[in-house]
Amino acid sequence: MPARDRLKLGELLLRKGLITTAQLNEAMGRQRKTRERLGETLVALGMVTEEDLAKTLAEQLQIPYATLADGSLRPEKRPALAALIPEETARRYHALPLGVRDDHLTIALVDPLDLLLQDNLRQITGKTLSFVIAKRSELDRAIDIFYGAKDYLSQAVQESFQDTTAEALGEDSDARLNLDDLIAKAGEPTVVKLVDLIIREAINSRASDIHVEPGAARMAIRYRIDGVMHEISPPSASLFPAIASRLKILAKLDIAERRLPQDGGFSVKLADRAIDIRASTVPTIYGEKVVLRLLDKSTVILDFQALGLSGPARAALERAITMPFGLVFLTGPTGSGKTTTLYTALSRIDAAAKNIMTIEDPVEYKIPGINQVQAKPQIGLTFAAGLRAFLRQDPDVMMVGEVRDLETAEICVRAALTGHLVLSTLHTNDAASTITRLLDIGIEPYLLAPSLLMVMAQRLVRRLCPECKEAYPTPEPIRAQIPGVPETLYRAKGCDLCRKTGYKGRVGLYEGLPVTDTVQELITRREPAARLAEEARRAGMTTLAEDGLSKAAAGLTSLEEVMSATMGRGE
Repeated sequence: MPARDRLKLGELLLRKGLITTAQLNEAMGRQRKTRERLGETLVALGMVTEEDLAKTLAEQLQIPYATLADGSLRPEKRPALAALIPEETARRYHALPLGVRDDHLTIALVDPLDLLLQDNLRQITGKTLSFVIAKRSELDRAIDIFYGAKDYLSQAVQESFQDTTAEALGEDSDARLNLDDLIAKAGEPTVVKLVDLIIREAINSRASDIHVEPGAARMAIRYRIDGVMHEISPPSASLFPAIASRLKILAKLDIAERRLPQDGGFSVKLADRAIDIRASTVPTIYGEKVVLRLLDKSTVILDFQALGLSGPARAALERAITMPFGLVFLTGPTGSGKTTTLYTALSRIDAAAKNIMTIEDPVEYKIPGINQVQAKPQIGLTFAAGLRAFLRQDPDVMMVGEVRDLETAEICVRAALTGHLVLSTLHTNDAASTITRLLDIGIEPYLLAPSLLMVMAQRLVRRLCPECKEAYPTPEPIRAQIPGVPETLYRAKGCDLCRKTGYKGRVGLYEGLPVTDTVQELITRREPAARLAEEARRAGMTTLAEDGLSKAAAGLTSLEEVMSATMGRGE
């Protein structure tokens, strides 16, 4: 079909009922900012599945859709295929040769619309090409099957045990290794290769943190993936001082200082992904523990729907950030995604028309058009000091990473009352408790009531793997025990795509409490949190548990995850 007669991807998805007009408009708005392809944006926002997108693209381009299940994504076992497209090329371009006949080669691609890729493949192979389309997850699996999956990290770990020249670790190892030795060992090829592979494997595994821990007789390396720790096979314990020193050198830390905690950071680039890495060291009785926080900018989606924020909580937050002044609080434990939600809220405000300033510790992601300040308490640049300085900078919107004391809370409240929109976070169990916490630390009710716009509590739960999750009827005992539980639930199964865990990624649970006139009166009378929550429920607030059950019914997460995140919080 000529390109001019071909339906556009968005039109096809609309015609098939896979997206709504509102979703298409939202995705196209984001696409104009990110310059991504529309299909990538729709998948990233959770509006369509990888499979639906691939099938629709196949229909649009009138080419076959290949899968492992029907055998169409399994190449012919011919050495000529591997010679035409070497393994490194196949993995870099996500391109798998399927069959060759004379001068004609068939290749499976994720994105057959990439004309530059097509031209590169023609030059590499010297063949006339035709294409089929496949999901990236299945295509990568098929490449592993055809070329053979390689675990380079495990191979390097095994090699580390063959180094018989290194000394065994002991509690006095720091005393035996002088600075010159550490620098020399940190630069050895074995150590450099191991550190590189440890970081690469963590990035490929979607880990948020890497823990490198010394022990009495062995070292441990653990990745935090979707909030859960996973230990990998560690290298020889004798290499621990050199590995820790290598990481400290990368993070520009003082490798001679092993008695005090240190913080630093560095950046790496993997393919087209830029990852910022924050490093922290703490001395233990067996040596320095090193923790790396991985901040992958390419995986951060500043979109409410992709985060799982919808319904009354989203409506309340979107309404609050359009206000010219007032105070918005997000609450939840460390690691519950509060900062990402704040960044998403700030991205919805027109930065060109507003002066937006933030003070954070640390600044996790850089947002164009926003003035971001790194707090430095050691030199007096605290959250409170930063906010006071902001008030002399003609701000419209201010964001403070966390309210930790009465001084910071008072500045936030007074700024909200004097014509500024202020966003911040607290650590409380639910939305209503945030209000009573602010009163308890000393904020006067007559100041808090008129300044507060809304409070939103949130949690992160693991998202079920879309490839292997399975539905099951809710057992009768659970239906009797939990009011409102859906008749059908979904549970984790495990496949290669999710590393046999049954989960891939995370989704948020939200509880938004808008401050209505009635809630203002309750604040003024210092009513307890239970009474505030009761009034908010009457006005339509959805609790964390209720939002979790809704997401469990939709197959986004499991009941076990919801109960783990919300149990025992009075919900």
